[in-house]
Amino acid sequence: MNGVLIIDKPRGFTSFDVIAVVRRLTGERKTGHTGTLDPNATGVLPVLLGRATKAQDIIPDHDKEYRAEFRLGMTTDTLDIWGEVRERFDKTADRKALEAALGAFRGEISQIPPMYSAIKQNGKRLYDLARQGVEVARSPRTVTVCSLELLSFDEEAQEGELLVRCSKGTYVRTLIDDLGSALGTGAVMTALRRTCACGFTLGDCVSLDRLRALSESGQTETALRPVESLFAGYEAVTLSEAQAKRFRNGGALSLERTSLRGRSLSDGELFRVNERCGFIGLGMIRSDELRVYKLFCI
Repeated sequence: MNGVLIIDKPRGFTSFDVIAVVRRLTGERKTGHTGTLDPNATGVLPVLLGRATKAQDIIPDHDKEYRAEFRLGMTTDTLDIWGEVRERFDKTADRKALEAALGAFRGEISQIPPMYSAIKQNGKRLYDLARQGVEVARSPRTVTVCSLELLSFDEEAQEGELLVRCSKGTYVRTLIDDLGSALGTGAVMTALRRTCACGFTLGDCVSLDRLRALSESGQTETALRPVESLFAGYEAVTLSEAQAKRFRNGGALSLERTSLRGRSLSDGELFRVNERCGFIGLGMIRSDELRVYKLFCI
């Protein structure tokens, strides 16, 4: 089975738990996912099957979108409501103060990854060290917050919800913790739902319960999206039968003999490459030729 399943990950499942369920329901052993979600987070988790796993390291960087709930007045070791409380605060904030503070977290910002994360340092996962009570210095990372909107805020409960559109590698928990520091109130994340990833949205998702039902009726493939959908942002070029045969065998094609002739293209540009029968793979422009970047037909 080759393609992509867009799973609406339920709370309480790790991303690897989801992979295990998908393997069992589809019978496909070669599987992978495109971005880890914490066990308590829900939402869009693209799962790659069969030849689609070859895309794992080359999927275009898309901004991700989250709806994140938060509470002011405390901090925890995990930066979310499920951690051990480190400090409580008497200070409160109103909506006006929150809106003003958010400005500093838009655009390019610097974040220190949380200890409870899957990042490796000296060969060890940070969350493994954190569970042993060990905290190590982490280098700050530059990430981009494209959009940060306060959707709601209950001043009495000191709870609200944010809409966050951000680059790959952004930690929403850290963003909320840093926001609490800026306000002087402390803050923890209380819920996280990923609404967009890899160009897919919640509307593209199938739940695990729905996938089980499809599996029982032998209709799993109706939920499967083609490998090519991972690269929808790249322009497509269609080859003749002879050109497709050469390309599949690793041969480069002169641009003048393709539909790209006469265009001003830069080395490194990527294209979806198709033949009459469907998607072959990705081609890269190099020295006026279309060369194989990655094949998905074999």
